Amino acid sequence: MMSSGIRVLIAIVVVLAVFVSGVFFIVNETEQVVITQLGRPIGEPITQAGLHFKIPLIQKANYFEKRIMKWDGSPNQIPTKDKKYIWVDSTARWRIKDSLLFLKRVGTIPTAHSRLDGIIDSVVRDHVSNNDLVELVRSEGWEEAKQTLREAGIPDFQPIELSGDSAQGGETSDHLTKGREKITREMVADASRLLPEFGIELLDIRIKRINYVESVQQKVFDRMISERKRIAAQYRSEGEGEKAAILGQMDREMAKITSEAFRKSQEIRGKADAEATRIYAEAFGKNPKFYELYRTLDFYKNFNNPRSSFILSTDADIFKYLKRSTEPSGK
Repeated sequence: MMSSGIRVLIAIVVVLAVFVSGVFFIVNETEQVVITQLGRPIGEPITQAGLHFKIPLIQKANYFEKRIMKWDGSPNQIPTKDKKYIWVDSTARWRIKDSLLFLKRVGTIPTAHSRLDGIIDSVVRDHVSNNDLVELVRSEGWEEAKQTLREAGIPDFQPIELSGDSAQGGETSDHLTKGREKITREMVADASRLLPEFGIELLDIRIKRINYVESVQQKVFDRMISERKRIAAQYRSEGEGEKAAILGQMDREMAKITSEAFRKSQEIRGKADAEATRIYAEAFGKNPKFYELYRTLDFYKNFNNPRSSFILSTDADIFKYLKRSTEPSGK
């Protein structure tokens, strides 16, 4: 059995271990600590990483995140200044700037998110309601973007707007007075004035997504489809016009080429016929009687025509060579 001395030694070791673990605590680079004594904070927050000391059992180390944290709001349906109902989904980045004040006023991260929900959501709602939709979806560089589109060959680019609906009344102007970036900066400035009392520093607010409410989306899609069809029909019409112009030019060129070829062929044919006639005339002019005989024999050869009838007397000159061939050779 274990002796009493060993038991006492083990008890002393356990007590020392508990004492040491209660006395010393470690702070990481991403953490900051506030010491509380019997539930009340004492001293300044510990922000330096390393090994630190506290009174065991009486004092407690409360750890808080030193890094930047993310807040995501719930999508809300908000009307804009020009009466266009949209869903707005926003996000923010924040951090604990004064951990002692944070412990006193807030206490935990979930509670901080609850406070941020109320403050940031109300600020986002106010700024969305006080600005037109075009200011929320475009940035200050829109004119430069339009110029880039014109240089890319889209000079007639126009934004698609929803009209004819009472809930979506108003016209959208291409001229921006603020733009999305400036509006978000104003949101950060307004919300930041309400958060220092909680020991929180707000770094940024961003709008993740803006979309029409469901009742309006289909009308917007129909309008976009109609607009795209109109542009497609315009391109097709321009293409048909270009096609007709090209075909007309092709027909004119073909007629011109055909006419020129026919004229040249007729000239060549006429010159050839003239030359052939000249050669025939020259050849047959040397012996007219032989030419007469040749032509008469050619007529005899091609005389047969089943679709025609000829009535000729035997005294016709055309038969003179036939009559001569039947006369006695001595006559």
